[in-house]
Order: sequence, then C-alpha cells, then structure tokens
Amino acid sequence: MKVRSSVFASFILIFEVFGIALFLRGFFPVPVKSSLSSKSKLSDLPAEPLSGSSPNSSRLPQPLFKRVVIMLVDALREDFVFGPSGRMYMPYTRHVVERGSSHSFVAKARPPTVTMPRIKALTTGSIPGFIDVVMNLNSPALLEDNLIWQAKTAGKRIVFYGDDTWVRLFPKHFMEYDGTTSFFVSDYTEVDNNVTRHLDSTLKRDDWDILILHYLGLDHIGHISGPHSSLIQPKLLEMDDILKKIHSALILKEAEGSLPYLLVLCGDHGMSETGSHGGSSEPEVNTPLVLISPAFKRKGKLSSPGVVEQVDLTPTLALGLGLPISQNSVGHVIPGVLEETSLRDQLRFLHLNGHQLSCLLKDSIPNYEKEAGFEQFRVAEKAHGSWMKLYMEGNTSEVLTNMGKKVLKQYLEALAAMSSALGKQLGKYDMYSMIAGMVFVFQLLLLLLLAMPEALSGAAAVDLPVLSALLSLPFYLMCLLLASVHVLVCTSAESSCYLCSLSWGLVFAAVAFSSTMFCILVSMATRRLFPGLKIHGKVSFSGSEWSLSELDVLLLAGTIGHTLSLAASSFVEEEHQTWYFLLNTLCLAVFQDVCRKYFREKNGSGEEEEHILPSKDCRPSAHPKAEICSEKWLALATPPFTLACCRLLRSLNQTGVQWAHLPDVGHWLNSSEHKMVLSLLAAFCLVLIYLLVQRRCSWVSKVALALGLLGVYSYRAAVDNVLFPWQHSGHTMSKGTVEARFVYVFVLGILFTGTKDLLRSQIITADAKLKSRGLWEIYSGLVLLVSLLFRAHNLPVLCCCLLIQTLMAQFIWKKLHYDAAQTTIMHYWFGQAFFYFQGNSNNIATVDISVGFIGLESYVEAPAIFLTALNTYAGPLLWACHLVCYLSSERDRSPVAVGHGCYCLALLRSVPAAAYIVLVTVLRYHLFIWSVFSPKLLYESMHLLLTAGVCLFFNTMEQSHSSSKS
Repeated sequence: MKVRSSVFASFILIFEVFGIALFLRGFFPVPVKSSLSSKSKLSDLPAEPLSGSSPNSSRLPQPLFKRVVIMLVDALREDFVFGPSGRMYMPYTRHVVERGSSHSFVAKARPPTVTMPRIKALTTGSIPGFIDVVMNLNSPALLEDNLIWQAKTAGKRIVFYGDDTWVRLFPKHFMEYDGTTSFFVSDYTEVDNNVTRHLDSTLKRDDWDILILHYLGLDHIGHISGPHSSLIQPKLLEMDDILKKIHSALILKEAEGSLPYLLVLCGDHGMSETGSHGGSSEPEVNTPLVLISPAFKRKGKLSSPGVVEQVDLTPTLALGLGLPISQNSVGHVIPGVLEETSLRDQLRFLHLNGHQLSCLLKDSIPNYEKEAGFEQFRVAEKAHGSWMKLYMEGNTSEVLTNMGKKVLKQYLEALAAMSSALGKQLGKYDMYSMIAGMVFVFQLLLLLLLAMPEALSGAAAVDLPVLSALLSLPFYLMCLLLASVHVLVCTSAESSCYLCSLSWGLVFAAVAFSSTMFCILVSMATRRLFPGLKIHGKVSFSGSEWSLSELDVLLLAGTIGHTLSLAASSFVEEEHQTWYFLLNTLCLAVFQDVCRKYFREKNGSGEEEEHILPSKDCRPSAHPKAEICSEKWLALATPPFTLACCRLLRSLNQTGVQWAHLPDVGHWLNSSEHKMVLSLLAAFCLVLIYLLVQRRCSWVSKVALALGLLGVYSYRAAVDNVLFPWQHSGHTMSKGTVEARFVYVFVLGILFTGTKDLLRSQIITADAKLKSRGLWEIYSGLVLLVSLLFRAHNLPVLCCCLLIQTLMAQFIWKKLHYDAAQTTIMHYWFGQAFFYFQGNSNNIATVDISVGFIGLESYVEAPAIFLTALNTYAGPLLWACHLVCYLSSERDRSPVAVGHGCYCLALLRSVPAAAYIVLVTVLRYHLFIWSVFSPKLLYESMHLLLTAGVCLFFNTMEQSHSSSKS
C-alpha cells in the first residue's frame, strides 16, 4: 500500500497525540482523596471511646485559641531564622524563638515547591501533585475540604492581604481582602507595602478571627539576585519588624480570662542557592514554622527546632480553632501545641486526628488492615476507652495518670505511622494506561525509523504492507493475546483503570490497531534486514545500502544511548554529565578526522587532496598554498579549542541535582567584591559577540546590533550587575526598564530587516544570497535578545556558543564535507550541552523567571512566558537556528546521499525551535515523579516523532516545489 510522505507524516502525528494523551492520563498522579463527596462536619465526629458501656458524648474540647494570625513569608528559608545569620536577619523573631512563649520547628514541604501547591497543602493538609505546577499559573477555586471553608462555615471572620493566589483559590471566603500580583518578580517593595498598609487599622479592630498575611518581596528578591543578595537582609529586617508589630498588638489586646491568641510565622517553600524554587533540595523544602502564644511555656534557654511536615499545621490549626480536620489531610497534630491542656483533652484531640487519618487510610490503601499504624490506632483507641471508664468513675490515682500517658504515646506513634503511610501514597498511577501509551508511542517511533528512507526518497512515498499484515496469522494471534491481557488486567486490578472503563468496541479497535502496527513493523524490519527476501512471491523493497563511518557510529550510538539512559532517574538528575561526555568524545572524533584529512589522505603527487565543491561564490585565490596551510592549522586547532571552551563553561555554572549547591565561577563573579572583573568580562564578551555576528548582516543591522549591545550593557549597569567606568559600586539600583526597551526596539528592527529580505527572496526575486542574509539577520536579532536576557556572568556562554559555531562552520563542517545528517546531529548535541552550560537542569527550580519581566512595569502573561522560555532554552534554540542558516547558505553544495545511515536520525533531530520548546517545557519538569517508566524517555520518543513529522512535511513541500519548477 503506497502512501505519500505527507499523508504518512499526518498519520504519525495524529496517532502520536493519542499515545501521548493516554500516557499522560495515567502519568499525572491522582492525589490521595477521601471517598466522601461532602465535607467534614462537627456532627460527623466520633464519640469519645468508652469501654464496657454505651458510647460517650461526641463533645469537642474547648478551642485552644480565640484569634489566629498567619504571617506567611514567601520563600522563607529555615536558615534565615534558625541559621547562624538569624540574629542578624530577624533579631526579634530569634529572641522569641529562644526566650519567648513559642514552639519552633523546621517544616518540610513536599515538592513541587511552588506557591499554589504549597497553599493547598497548608489549607487542606493533602499532598498536591505535579499537575499543580501548571495550575499555579491560573489557580482555579479549591473545591475540596479545606481549613478556610471550615472556618467560614463555623462563622469565623477571615481577613486576607497578600498574594492573590489565595483569592482565586478561596473566592467569597474572606470578609475583607486585598490581593497583590505574585508573578511580577521585579517588584519587591510595593508588593509588601500593599499588605503592610492595612495592618495598623486591622490590628486595632475586633471584628475578625483569622488574619492571613502573605508577603512576596523575599521571593521576588531571590528570583532577581539570589539568597546571598545585599537586598535579603533589609527585607528580612522588614519582616521582623512586622512580626514585632503584630505580636505587640496581640499582647495589648489580650483580655484576662479569654482564650489566648496564636501567631504563626511560616514559609510556603524555601529558596535554592540560585534563588529559585520548585525542586526538592534541602534549602527549597526546609521552611521555618514558629508558633507564638501565651498558651505555651516560656523557654529558659535555646532549644534546637524540631522537624515536622508542613501538612501537620493543618490539623493543628483545625483542632486549635475547634474545627473538623479536612477529610484529605495526611498530617498529624503537633504535640507541643496541646501540652498545656488536660490529659483528657489531649487524648480527645489525638483520637479525632486518628479517626480522620484511619478513614482516609481506608479509602487510599486497599489492604489498610495490614498497615502498622492502623492497628496501633485500634489498640490505642481500646486503651483510651479503658482509661475513660476509670476516669468517668472518678479515679484520680497516679496509676490513671501513667495509663493516660501511655495511651498518649500510643496515639502519637499511631498517628505518625498512618501519616507516613499516607504520605508515601503521593498519587495513584494508572500503570495500564501508561504502559499502553508507551507501547503505542514506541510502535510509531519504530515505524517512522523504518519508513524514513523511503519517505525521503525521490518518490516521496512509503510502502506500508497493511493488507498482508491484516491477512497474516500473527495479526490474529496478537489480537487474542492483547485481548486476553486486557481482560486479565481489568478483572484483577485493585484500582480502576481508564482503559477498563472504555466500551468494548473502542478497546477492540485499539487492540486491532496495535496488532496491525506490530505486524507492519515485523514485515518492514524483515525486508530492511533481508532485502532479497521474497514476500508472497514478490521481491521486497531493498532501498539503498547503508554505509556508516566511525563518526556516524558515534553519533548514532550516542544519541540512542542517551535516549535509553533516560529510563533511570539518576541519569535524568545528572543528564548534563552525559552530554558533557558525548561532546568531549565528539571533539576527539572530529580531531581524528581532521588529522586523517590533512596528514594521511595524500594524492599521488604528495599534495593534499581538496574536495572543495564548486559554488557561485567560489573564486581563485592568489595564494592557495598559504591559505590551505592556515586553514589546516586552524582546523586542527578548532576541536581542542572547543574542548577548552566546554571545560571552562562547565566550571561557570553548577547544574544537576546532587552538586548544584557547590560554589562555581558564576558565584565568584557575582560577588560584590568582583564586580569590576564581571564588568570587564561582560564588555569583552559583548564586543566579541558583535564581531562574530555582524559579518553576514547589512549595514543597517550592523548599526542596530552595535547600539543594541551597548543597550544591553547599560541595562546591566542600571540593575547594578556591572559598572561603567564613571560609576561607583554603591549607586542606586533601578529596574532598567528604559534601557531594556531601548534594546527591544533594535531587536525588532533587526528582525524586521531580516524578515523583509527573506520575503523578498521568496516572493519578488529568487535570490539565494538575499535569502541567506535574511536568515542570518534574523539570527543576529535573536542573539541580541538572548544577550539581554542572559545574566551578566552567563555572557561567556553566549560568546563561546557563537565562537564555536563560527569555527566549526568554517573549518570543520565545510572543509571536512560533513553531510546534513552529521551536521544536524552535531548541532543537536551542542544545543543540549549548552542548555546545561547556562546553569539549567531538569529541575524546575533552575528556571529563571525574573527574565520574563525585563523591560516590563507590570505583569503581562504572554511576554513573560515567552521571555522565560526563550532564556531557558536559548542554547538549543540558537543551535537549531544556526543549523537552518548554515544549511541554507550551503544549499548550492552537492546533494547528500539520501541512503546515508544517519540521515533518518538527523532529520528527526532537525526540529523547529517552537515545537522543541513546547515539548520540553511541558515534560522536562517531572523529574521527581517516578514510577516504572521514565517520562523523560517518553519525551525523547515524542520529540523524535514530532520533529520527524514536521520534517517530512517540509521534505514533501520542497519536492513538490522542485517538480513544479522543472
């Protein structure tokens, strides 16, 4: 069955979407949820256990606190309070922690350490999934049982000021609120002043019960300049003064005989060494939790803070306010908060918490009876009933007290065990859907690889043996096997699977399609491996012979080996090591090819055999031997120079997961005492960038590029990253909005000039030189934009990128006559390595969101997302664009043999940048969710499929255009 390449590509892309959707349907974790649709009510609470008689009353102990103030400081790391610098950063808070009536803890947050999932964890007590990272951009209303809803239902009056994420999560829950935009990270002053300006009037009033304050300035400073910035201490001192003001106001308003207040200081997440967050490093997950109340004992000496889970705050606040615990809460009450209450009340609080956890355990774990915590709770509940019987009889002996303390200990152990068991159930994966989606995608990938030589041939058609596959015996055997597997999984699965809920008609269609794909793959693989084999009396398509050089083997084995390595989480965490190794090996292999060309391959007369292909711009040189000699030594120097550049860039930014906290050259350059060195380095890099980029541009673009790069340095000087010679290091820092917009004007001008030349070459005149110049001008505009987005210490990365591209294009790819396949894969390898040279990793915490607001005075979603994505994937994008420009400028060279073994893989990797960015952005950030299969491995497969389909479209269009011309 002959199918056109365009139809075949459409087929692959359409069904790829189904495979991806099926995998993601099973991959995104379903959070631990209660089976009850309604929310918890006071009337549903269990009675106090009482053995030997009728159940006791279901009364609740008296609430512990009358009024609660929650001061949440975004990105507050625990060492900012409890560390060696705590007395300098937050002196009053540190005094209260050491000497006041307080309890202090290190609260561990679960990844993803992003604001919206952390707010959900603090209010529901549940563990959000990674899908909430995406939902963080536009938070929908929170419908599940939560502390805010319970408080509002109980008649508590809630006032909120701060991050507007709370307003979106809890609409119509607050008596009074004022939300501030959380995404405009360039603002770290007004965003907090908008919260503090309400404090004086609110603290004087008595018409509220819960006050929530969410300060964002510290988080924004971290994104802008990191945790060691000079801006950190003033901001923490500001937060400390606010805490002192709140504490003093609560002390003055405390009435004799009434319930005490509770002041909570906490952070939603921490801050990495680069100032970002989202991952699972210690600085990101460790946050301070300080509970201040006259109900607690006053401390006499410094005590090291204990360690709790962040979700433990939810049941603690619920019981402290006399509210039911949220149904989906996996935390357990913090024991120190209850220590001043009576023993009966303490046991009752723990019993209520244990009952809620045991109910959630029943809904979440099929064999919940086998859980040690569940059994411990039942034993403690019985012992509690025996203690209650003696207590109700009026027994006041010391034996009763000791018995109560033993029951208390049993409860605490049971609660910790049940909470731990629930915490391990981060989500329920639909493994059946995941495996089916993986198999489906890999079938499409193999089909694409086997059909690519035919699809790219002159006929631009693929011969798919569909009819023979449908009439073969293996097809029916595969249908029976897959149907049996489906029945077996659906009848024995302990949890529901998505595929099992589909109708049998759809399931049979999927089984038949997968079986057909399998038979087609076997048939195509057979005729590819055995070209002379006859199938049903006809000679199969043989194609052309594949001949692989040593470099081809390296490129093919390296790319496939990297893809397979992503099935292990360790290789994903430290993926940069794989690319560094492959890049070094590639440089050595290229150096070997250069030596072979210039020292071993001689013609009969002893002269080097040059295979310079004719082109329109080829002109005879007056000194051919001198030029050949200089080219030879420059070609020999290029691979070692590339190796040296890569080694220096590795030291510039630490990346990965295990050693990302170690100091690097970037930290050294960004320190205040080395600002002059950074200034000189940035100026030198910008000059070199201009010299490397302007060569292929028109004079208008050259002038615009020079002014734009001057604007880049001015912007960095405005934000106090670098210095002009006449500036002092202590000058006032600004946002650099005017300077950044000045650069944007020249970027748009260069892009407009390049686009105009490109359109003229396509519409008005078929001028290949004009087309090439237009592409290079667009590329130079992109370089100017990236130089603005890159931090000052990362400009050497951009400079080395351009320098390596220039040297490799001039002395390696052209002189050694590497074909499009080899050149494409090399570009892909370099692009991936430069992604990590920038300091990026597969951890969401390394995404620098501050660049999304360069030149903006307020939060605008579209440009912020575009600039952040462009900065993150600048390395792969620049190399992909350079590939397009280079291949376009070399189009007059001799055509590459289609049957080359690496050509299939090369076109798979020749990806339009937009498609690449979308795929990687969506799927790269799931580093810390691992089941049987690696999502990173799926991402590589989808990357192959999508890029191959796009390339097939372009190939078909090019062939059609050539045919119409001839």
